[in-house]
Amino acid sequence: MTSFQRVENIRETQRAKGLATVLAIGTATPPNCYNQADYADYYFRVTNNDHMIDLKNKFKRICDKTMIKKRYMVLTEQFLKDNPNMCAYTSPSLNTRQDLLITEVPKLGKEAATKAIEEWGLPKSKITHLIFCTTSGIDIPGADYQLTKLLGLSPFVNRLMMYQQGCSAGGMVLRLAKDIAENNKGSRVLVVCSEIMAGIFHGPSENHVDSLVGQALFGDGAAAIIVGSDPDLTIERPLFEIVSANQTIIPDTEMAINLHLREDGLKLHLDKDVPRMISENIENILMKAVHPLGLRDWNSMFWIVHPGGRRILDEVELKLNLNKQKLRASRHVLSEYGNMTSACVLFIINEMRNKSLEDGESTTGEGLDWGVLFGFGPGLTIETVVLRSRPSSATQN
Repeated sequence: MTSFQRVENIRETQRAKGLATVLAIGTATPPNCYNQADYADYYFRVTNNDHMIDLKNKFKRICDKTMIKKRYMVLTEQFLKDNPNMCAYTSPSLNTRQDLLITEVPKLGKEAATKAIEEWGLPKSKITHLIFCTTSGIDIPGADYQLTKLLGLSPFVNRLMMYQQGCSAGGMVLRLAKDIAENNKGSRVLVVCSEIMAGIFHGPSENHVDSLVGQALFGDGAAAIIVGSDPDLTIERPLFEIVSANQTIIPDTEMAINLHLREDGLKLHLDKDVPRMISENIENILMKAVHPLGLRDWNSMFWIVHPGGRRILDEVELKLNLNKQKLRASRHVLSEYGNMTSACVLFIINEMRNKSLEDGESTTGEGLDWGVLFGFGPGLTIETVVLRSRPSSATQN
């Protein structure tokens, strides 16, 4: 046997045989729940800006248009009273935000990961890789390291830390998990997205309405999934196969969504034309992703679309001529949790799986075999993941 043949044999033993598969899902939110109908009053009171009556009324209208019912947040009124610098639009407060985030982000991630591991049913010692994703806080060693300690994972687990990727990262982590699972035979990848929006909490400013939009949209949440190829069907319960995953940058849109880290936290700029930019490009990206499967009828697929806001869902639905129920899971997660950036699409996967079970559907994809997941984020970056659902046999989370 030549040295080349030996290397090829080694390479072959490293590869899994089948596609990467989602094997379990867990989600978590902080205990503090805020009703959107009351949020404008709360927000202007806690930031000591009740005197800004016109701006407060404008913010109420923004909140009403979001179609969000409630959101969960780590921040409490008492915390904001104790740290008034966070309540100004511009005031040095980065240390306060960092101290909160570097502790709470991995803790919330642990809650979601624990649920996913319990559903999976295998010992956590079987986890070989960890992908941790957050747009909330930066520290070294990072949240991945802290989660490894909190969960008691093996010191030999292979870690990948993803900071500051924004809303598209929920699709990105699936793409990375697919590559790891399919190229490392026997691997089991724990993926955790944990987002706490204390970094972008700021008081109101009459000159920065896009910041008000952010205050009305974002909520806190963490989601975890376990991904692996060649599942052991005597123990593991496959939910979705990750068939393909790709990333696309829409040209000349880098200024559409910006978050800049400053002494007063993350400053958000959000262009009002983002929904239009996405809708004008979505069909070409979709066709490229599903063309190898011969899919042409968009309504024959299930849909997991990042709910960056109500208008994004409306524009995608209109552009692709989707039936009203196609984005039900995305609209439900937006309504019940708000925009949780990278964690959102994993919450939607969980919602779709649970509703499929509840309705007695034959597969986890609402009775359909093929589906697509879209993540939208700064860049503008679009992550596109093609999924195939499996029989609805898993226990609800």
